[in-house]
Amino acid sequence: MRRKLPGRKLPDNLVRVNPHVPPDWIGVLSRQLLRLIGAAGGILFAASVPLRAAEPAAPADAPLTRGLAHALEAAPLRGARVGALVVDDADGRVVFDREADQPLVPASNLKILTALAALRVFGPAHAFTTRVYADAVPDAEGGVGTLYIRGGGDPGLTSEDYWRLAADLHRAGLRRVRGDLVIDDSLFDGERWHPSWQPTTARAYVAPIGALMANYSAYAVVVTGGDAQGGPVAVAVDPPIGFFRVDNQARTGAGKRLAVDHRAIDGGEEVVVTGAFPRRAERTFQRSVLDPSGYAASVLRLQLGAVGITVGGAVRRAYVPETAHELLAFEGRPLSDVVRRFLKFSNNPIGEALVKSLSASAEGAPGNWKSGVAVVRRELDALGLPTAGLVQVDGSGLSYDDRATPRLLAAAVREGSHSFRFGAEFVASLPIGSTDGTLERRAHRAGPELRAKTGLLTRVTALSGLARRPDGHTLAFSVIVNGFRGDAHSAIAALDAFAAALVQP
Repeated sequence: MRRKLPGRKLPDNLVRVNPHVPPDWIGVLSRQLLRLIGAAGGILFAASVPLRAAEPAAPADAPLTRGLAHALEAAPLRGARVGALVVDDADGRVVFDREADQPLVPASNLKILTALAALRVFGPAHAFTTRVYADAVPDAEGGVGTLYIRGGGDPGLTSEDYWRLAADLHRAGLRRVRGDLVIDDSLFDGERWHPSWQPTTARAYVAPIGALMANYSAYAVVVTGGDAQGGPVAVAVDPPIGFFRVDNQARTGAGKRLAVDHRAIDGGEEVVVTGAFPRRAERTFQRSVLDPSGYAASVLRLQLGAVGITVGGAVRRAYVPETAHELLAFEGRPLSDVVRRFLKFSNNPIGEALVKSLSASAEGAPGNWKSGVAVVRRELDALGLPTAGLVQVDGSGLSYDDRATPRLLAAAVREGSHSFRFGAEFVASLPIGSTDGTLERRAHRAGPELRAKTGLLTRVTALSGLARRPDGHTLAFSVIVNGFRGDAHSAIAALDAFAAALVQP
């Protein structure tokens, strides 16, 4: 991570989410679930070759095509709309085609397109910059009147990063803020949730988007049952900041199911815990905030205090005045690391922030969804990818309004993996079968010969990526299922069988 100090030169229609289906995002706070994952990714430095039209399968492909067809005929997929395409990654020869040109809801497979556009526009080494200003340079006692923080659209900042930012300010001589901590998040527009996601919930994977965020706009609530029946449960919020106040109405014992919700209050948010919970049991709930920038400022205030910088005033919003003095330009993780977290853990807020950053980079502030997805489309078209049927309204694939074809997704995977500029980073970002990310507990038969992006919404599942054959050939593929009638686990198992057929003799 690079941080710049002044004066020094130093050498990224309705969401019907089934509550019984785990969301396709398994990371919230970095020290719990979003550990750095350094998956080594192979890269093919080959020229991009357009996907060729379907050809009769060669005799050597016959067992493979039979296995793939058999996987898609599984009972959980009967009656569903299924599209699939498998091509030889080296030359684009079509190995298997099942309605590959029909536009389908791609769920989180849409993230492949967002990641590809962001890497192409910004480059893998790009770092989003969060800037800190004051009304004056620190005085002899290290004091300033007002401290301003301007969000740069960095979607990867965690509590730990804010501690580092605070420590850098301390090293720059800051010791005391006599007045307020002021937020300027004007780089993005004020639309926190995409309209097509409505109604939203408190679940972490539908977190709001802002130009200044912390912990992916999410937090953890740890509930522990008490020792006595009928007594209160214990509730702890992480991070422990003044932004949160707890309304604990839950009791120990049997009764109404435990629920954790939130509501806005003056100066922060109230975490409302209701229902019943067993004695001495413990569970962690991941929840999203309502005000991403206010939450981020409160995390910064906590970390300023941790390094010995006091803030006397309140948190408020305003533009940074032109007369303000820049104290710090804090560069976050490189985009390669941000994209790794985005794809490995299917992190929705990262995708939405990337789309708004693409918008701001192309047309200036404020970044917004409409122009951001237009940038993605322009980048895909510039690459010559088959974008017929593509409808993209967000960056993560949470919306049921999104549409993409398996042909486009397979082509995007090939394009990303073949890129000299960012191919290694792109491949390393894909979950590895039975190993990490959203495939850690999936695709056991395919194992590490599979690198693929998962997708899951209610009645929608998808899988797109790369698979290595026993003979050393690599296949690029995409399979999307819409409207399956069985349970999600059975539909997912059918796609895992499809992946297994890709890598088996």
